[in-house]
Amino acid sequence: MTRLARNLPGLLFGGAGLWALFGWPFLVEKSSRVVPGIGIDVELALPVAYWPWWLVLLCAVSTATFARRPWLRLIAGGVAVATLLYGLGSAAAVQVMDENAVQRIAPGVGFWCALGALLLLVTDAVARLQLSASRQCVLIALTVVVGALGLHSGHFDSISVMREYAVNADRFAHEFSRHLLLSLGSVLVAVWLGLPLGIVCHGRATLRQSVLATLSVVQTVPSIALFGMLMAPLAALAAAWPALAQWGIGGIGYAPAFIALCLYALLPVVANTVLGLERVDAAVVDAAYGMGLTRFQLLTRIRWPLALPTIVTGIRVVLVQNIGLAAIAALVGGGGLGAFIFQGIGQTAIDLVLLGALPMVMLALVAGVLLDALVERLERRRRA
Repeated sequence: MTRLARNLPGLLFGGAGLWALFGWPFLVEKSSRVVPGIGIDVELALPVAYWPWWLVLLCAVSTATFARRPWLRLIAGGVAVATLLYGLGSAAAVQVMDENAVQRIAPGVGFWCALGALLLLVTDAVARLQLSASRQCVLIALTVVVGALGLHSGHFDSISVMREYAVNADRFAHEFSRHLLLSLGSVLVAVWLGLPLGIVCHGRATLRQSVLATLSVVQTVPSIALFGMLMAPLAALAAAWPALAQWGIGGIGYAPAFIALCLYALLPVVANTVLGLERVDAAVVDAAYGMGLTRFQLLTRIRWPLALPTIVTGIRVVLVQNIGLAAIAALVGGGGLGAFIFQGIGQTAIDLVLLGALPMVMLALVAGVLLDALVERLERRRRA
């Protein structure tokens, strides 16, 4: 019974993946990106001639499902995911007609559900291994390298998302860099403003309550509403001082999106700074005073190093949050990957939506794992 309970997640995810793979269309063939497509089952997309693919996939899924050792489950799950993706590229290459530039071969619901189930298998194996954040960083780096090599190989060029990328390559590079500037830049400004503000609020109860209450009100305003509220005053400023318009500050564009993201990021940074400083053990503070340390020395040598893990945790939350919120910037002319998402929604083109959404998911995942590793290292240094 214990062994069955241990294998239950593997049985659930592995069985769901295979059921989805065989039960729903693996591909969707569309004459253009905006018309409904025709589903193609995996048996037709990858017939008997692809028997090595079938063999590797079934062996990998079976191993990831039933293996006792978590590391073996992780390797087998990774092989299963890679094999499924390879099969998608191969099937799309078979179905696509090179002379038809508007034809689109998109992943079907069977592929997406199977991929989700296999990724859950991999996640279960990682959880069982209890990998440190540093090793998770290595795993993420390896995944990114393998994925980049796969995309560079051209094997996936026939898939609809990659065809959209080929058409929008220059624009994608611009919007991707704009998204990074919006998300990372706003967090850096929020940290630059929020850390001193949190330090000032520490030990001053009245000021802390006022500042945190004000920032909490900002946090409750819906994102699109806050972007809209900033447009009028910024437009008035640009009209009063034309020099500001030359610097890119106006009612629409980059400025309102960047300011709104900074405002959203301030509360977690300030709150975690105050929390981290307050969590320092009072006995440690008394000992430092007894050794003759000044208030500034106490802050820089004692409170700050001990509070840093909590502060970085807040920055992690803010960064992941802003990577997602930056997509809304496209609605006010701020650019970013959200431009592809909203264009795809407007044209009912799911491939454009994925072109904007998938890089955002990867950015958030990588940022979260990297900052988790930093928090783990800071915690070890604090305990040492």
